[in-house]
Formats: sequence, C-alpha cells, structure tokens
Amino acid sequence: MFKILLAVVIALAIEGCASTRPVLYPNEHFNTVGAEAAERDIESCIELAESAGADAEGNDAGQAAASTAGGAAVGAASGAVGGAIAGAAGSGSAIGAASGATAGLLYWIFSKPERSPAFENFVNRCLQERGYEPVGWD
Repeated sequence: MFKILLAVVIALAIEGCASTRPVLYPNEHFNTVGAEAAERDIESCIELAESAGADAEGNDAGQAAASTAGGAAVGAASGAVGGAIAGAAGSGSAIGAASGATAGLLYWIFSKPERSPAFENFVNRCLQERGYEPVGWD
C-alpha cells in the first residue's frame, strides 16, 4: 500500500511542476520586438488572465473523484470475480478496489488537460491583440 501511495504522491508532484506556455509563430511583429519582449508579453497576458479569473488549472476535483470511484468499482468487481474463482472473494474485492481506485486516479492525473481552455483562450487572445500569432502550447 505504501508503494501505491508513494507513486501517487510522485505523480502529483510531477504534475504540479508541469508548466506549459504558448508557442508563438515568428511573424513580423515577433521578429521586430524579439524573443525577450515576447516572453514579457506572454507573462503579462498570463497575469492578466489570472487576474480576470481564468484559472490556469481549472476546477477538476469532481472529475478526479469520479475517475477514482469508477476505477474502484471496476477493480472491486474484477477482484471479486477473481477472488471467487480462487476462493477468497472478499479479499479479492478489497484488493481489486484499491488497485482500481489507484489506476483511476493515475489515469485522471496523466490524461487531464494541463490548463483550462478558458485560460488558454484568454492568453491567446491577449497575445493576438498585441500582434503575435500563437500556434499552440508546449
């Protein structure tokens, strides 16, 4: 159980450190102002988006709970079937529920978008209004 908890904590730490930023096409405006000014404008647009209430991370606690609960349910059912075949349906169900919940949580952590669409759209529009051409996020 400790190994599972450790894996979840490490995954959450890695997720928390991940940071994405807009990628700008080197159009005439970008080439005129240079990369340093473009980085300052990106920071300014990010701060503007945050101050306007566009949450970079989004509110996805409910999605995490649903994914974890779904994984637990599937794991419990699978564990009960496997346990029934082996003669220990109760312990098989408990083990299956724990591993299913962990799998559901890890799936949610690694498959969720890294930022909210509203935040990304806000920053992209801000940059476009300043003359840049955002082509994606990296």
